[in-house]
Amino acid sequence: MKRKGILSGIRVIDLTRMLSGPYCTMVLADHGAEVIKIEDFSGDSSRRSGPFRKDDTQKQWAGYFVSLNRSKKSVVLDLKTPQGKKAFLNLVKSTSILIENFRPGVMERLGLSYEILKKVNPKLVYGAIRGFGDPRTGSSPYQDWPSYDVVAQAMGGAISLTGSDKENCTKIGPGVGDIFSGLMMSFGVITALREVEQTGIGQFVDVSMYDSILSLCERAVYQYSFEEIIPEPTGNSHPFLAPFGVFPAKDGKVAIAVVDDYFWKKLVKKIGTTRFITDPNYSSMEARRSNIKEVNSTVSKWTAKFTKSELTKLLGGVVPFGPVNNIKDIIDDPHTRQRNLIAKVPNFNKNLEPWAVAANPLRFASSFGAEYTTPPKLGQHNNDYLKLDDDLCLDDKAKKEFRNALGNFITGVTIVTTLEEDSIPRGFTANSFTSVSLDPPLILVCLSKSALSYEIFSESQYFAINILRDDQKYVSDLFATQRNDKFEKILWSEGLHKIPIIDESMSQFVCAREKLIDAGDHTILIGRVITFNVDQGSPLVYFKGNYFSTGLEESFIKLASEKSRTTVGAILSFGTKVLFDIAEDGSLALPKQAIDQDGIESLIKRRALENFDIRIDSIYAVYWDNETSSYSLFYRGSCSPKKNKKIENANLIFLEYDSVPLSKIKNGAEKSMLMRYVEESKSETFGIYDGNQDFGNIHNISY
Repeated sequence: MKRKGILSGIRVIDLTRMLSGPYCTMVLADHGAEVIKIEDFSGDSSRRSGPFRKDDTQKQWAGYFVSLNRSKKSVVLDLKTPQGKKAFLNLVKSTSILIENFRPGVMERLGLSYEILKKVNPKLVYGAIRGFGDPRTGSSPYQDWPSYDVVAQAMGGAISLTGSDKENCTKIGPGVGDIFSGLMMSFGVITALREVEQTGIGQFVDVSMYDSILSLCERAVYQYSFEEIIPEPTGNSHPFLAPFGVFPAKDGKVAIAVVDDYFWKKLVKKIGTTRFITDPNYSSMEARRSNIKEVNSTVSKWTAKFTKSELTKLLGGVVPFGPVNNIKDIIDDPHTRQRNLIAKVPNFNKNLEPWAVAANPLRFASSFGAEYTTPPKLGQHNNDYLKLDDDLCLDDKAKKEFRNALGNFITGVTIVTTLEEDSIPRGFTANSFTSVSLDPPLILVCLSKSALSYEIFSESQYFAINILRDDQKYVSDLFATQRNDKFEKILWSEGLHKIPIIDESMSQFVCAREKLIDAGDHTILIGRVITFNVDQGSPLVYFKGNYFSTGLEESFIKLASEKSRTTVGAILSFGTKVLFDIAEDGSLALPKQAIDQDGIESLIKRRALENFDIRIDSIYAVYWDNETSSYSLFYRGSCSPKKNKKIENANLIFLEYDSVPLSKIKNGAEKSMLMRYVEESKSETFGIYDGNQDFGNIHNISY
């Protein structure tokens, strides 16, 4: 089964460019989030920035773009046009997170500010990465300035601390101004999403590149605050730890980091100068700080005598040590291979080698990252997300119709259907679904992770819920199997978005996927209803391992409204016998009495039955009795005398049900009900009757 990732089910709109934003959304996509990259018609500039592999003769796949945009989707929209804005807002409705890295005011000028978007989707978490922050969370004199990595490194303090000395400061090699800001934002939006789960309310999340670099340079803050010094570049050494830094080797350099006396003793024993262990100028961390230059010089003279490989054998695992690796060294390192640090991204051209990129370093013990997928071609997924306007706008009348559509039946057996990418229809049986919300119209269904079609449904953008009629049990049975020809055995037609709709099903709800939620061995699939249809009829119902048809709603409604004229009774068996009341004239009747607020409990608590253990299995009949001018609700169950209790009530008797003297049963409805019970007991297949004492329907229960 394809790995989904811990963030599966979270939809992210990615409006970002260059490095900071794409790195943030890459982190989310690596762990399973559905990231939809919104691009204009020219595409993200990183598509053209290179480098390109030799086998990419058309220069379509820049390494910059491939690395940062794996596992994402691409949708082309012009947000300056009414059509583009409408499509964008439609996407926002079903989105958990939005990330952008424009300068302040850009989204406002487009008419797509956070304040507007949160009206469309109050749960939206809106993340903004800016050079100097957003005025919503704190003003800056530089807030309108453009910024890139080197600017953030310079103004946030990183460059002032990097280099051989203050006259020769330098930027940090990787784009930490972008990457660290993007990483902070990925944490920020997931944190905000956690609050959405608790409160149902989204919020604006702001990360400034300047602020991020300052937090990265936290040491300089406390040095200035505690010691009133302005830290300067210290080359490859540490300002107050020694030996701690980069040291020469015959064929390169190595890193050694001694932070306490324990490792200092280990090192000097390898060097062969054990006097440093007892010499007060070197024996303590504070003393070595006062003699940093001499300590580092001594270590440097020793390391320069050996190759990196030799030093690795001497110091590896003894003290904090490591060779300075270039990218070839890293790729050849067994650590890299064993921990799969270089990921393979499938090439768009399946005949070519996959692309190699740095893997996501975040690992979970019991959850795996999502499998990397090919980065998208420009606009590759327009048809998936922009096919139609999927809004189901509900006015008060439509809400009532939708509510009626959901409440028109006891929740029945459902077949959930979708269309695979290769246009093959897929479906599975679900024994229930439920409404989540009327505005927007949301419904929920559970996916078993062990189901063969789980992967297909968890990725599908659209699906349909088909409520089966009471005569479609064969359809339910068919879809409960692993047969590949299910759709060849039934009648079906194409609905909206070509989603399969089962013909003659009682109700159909076509949905756009709203969210996936992990729930143990199941995944909860929440869909936003985009169209629905309800026909007349009775649904097929599944209860306690049994299927049965039901058309009892009208009878129950009448019964509930006429409680003052309702009798509750039961056919209670004891082995092959049935319990009867005996009237003064010797006639027989099934146990019953006027119903009260306790329902069937009012019968069980009846004094005459207090010496019996009674178990109620199911409803057996609900009908209007013309003889008594009342509604009767009868259950089917069993009873037996309680231990050490005798049946002392002379008005109760057990009789063999197949030899009951029917002539002694005065009530015609009870007589016909008992006759039905005798026949159904032979096959142990019981139904539910509704109607009156003369005419009605039996809704079968099949085991």
